[in-house]
Amino acid sequence: MSLLLKNCHLISPEFELQNGAILIEGKMIKQIYTAEDTLPAADEVIDVKGAMTVPGFIDVHCHGKSGFDFCDATDEAMESMGIDKLKEGVTSYLPTTLTLPEDVLAASLQTAANYTAKGVKGAKLPGVHLEGPFINPKCLGAQNPDYVREPDIEMVRRLSKIYPVKKVSYAVEMPHGAEFAAELQSEGIQASCAHSAAKYSEFKAAYAHGLKSLTHYCNQMTPLHHRDIGLVGAGLLDQDVFIEMICDKLHLCPDMIKLIFSLKRMDRIQLITDAMRAAGMPDGESSLGGLAVIVKDGAARLASNGALAGSTLQICDALRNVYEITGLPLKELIKTTSLNQAEALGLEKLGKIAPGYYADIVVLNDNFKVSKAFVDGELRYQN
Repeated sequence: MSLLLKNCHLISPEFELQNGAILIEGKMIKQIYTAEDTLPAADEVIDVKGAMTVPGFIDVHCHGKSGFDFCDATDEAMESMGIDKLKEGVTSYLPTTLTLPEDVLAASLQTAANYTAKGVKGAKLPGVHLEGPFINPKCLGAQNPDYVREPDIEMVRRLSKIYPVKKVSYAVEMPHGAEFAAELQSEGIQASCAHSAAKYSEFKAAYAHGLKSLTHYCNQMTPLHHRDIGLVGAGLLDQDVFIEMICDKLHLCPDMIKLIFSLKRMDRIQLITDAMRAAGMPDGESSLGGLAVIVKDGAARLASNGALAGSTLQICDALRNVYEITGLPLKELIKTTSLNQAEALGLEKLGKIAPGYYADIVVLNDNFKVSKAFVDGELRYQN
């Protein structure tokens, strides 16, 4: 089965083309054509009428959406989230856990296995992101203090047997935190620092053992200080470190977003949502990890103390925000939505519109809203 997308405004890392076309055969991109080329015949032809056509987004940090949370551990939650992520242009994502008991985490990963076994209808699931429970109890944010525990590679291995764990976010200053990074790396799992009060020296110890990522950068981590640059300083000084950014203009103000993009290597920035169950829902009461949440004007906060409790952000809106704030070329910014995530996690043939890559493709309107989402060459969402 062949599919031709024509009249595309193609935007891929370091590549932009007006009036281009994409030939897809099966799950893969076969060829790219310019406006001067003669287009081939195909079983199906879709005219996108000059709309922005970009690689499918990869969200490596998402707890929930549309009233569901990954840790609900239900097949309904998994299926609804997978389908609704397409509406924001996400074609692959890592459903993300919370600081909860191991049996709840295991049940959640089992739903991911069930979702994949039945045949994916929504976004693809290359793996799972464990956020916690190995965090600093003094840096909880919206995590539940009752279930915090020390880093435990055997627990991670048990969970990864249920469904592949691709990323673990933890506090590097916890006991054996530096060695834990090496243990994760030996399992092919990305180690990332989160919910941490680490000094820069503690970060460097974990860095020496393979840690090269910072989760929801600037949030629940040691700030930049002139006597110890902390984790925020680490993200700027150590240029090979990946940083997740929640660009909703709330977790990071516009000036901070602009500053980071002016200093940080573009190939080490990852746009994420950190979305919770209220994403895609009206304002009102919600919850996260058993904690009550109030959503007002799109901002999710714990009812108990007002702490930010994830976000209601969509990746397509994050990209628009960054484009409007920085003014940087889209062919550069688009790296932050998929290619950087794919390279950090070792996901092959994802993140570009190029021959030999999977046909995970998203069509955006002028306001960056999604009109079409293709996964493995199949049209799975259309607005």
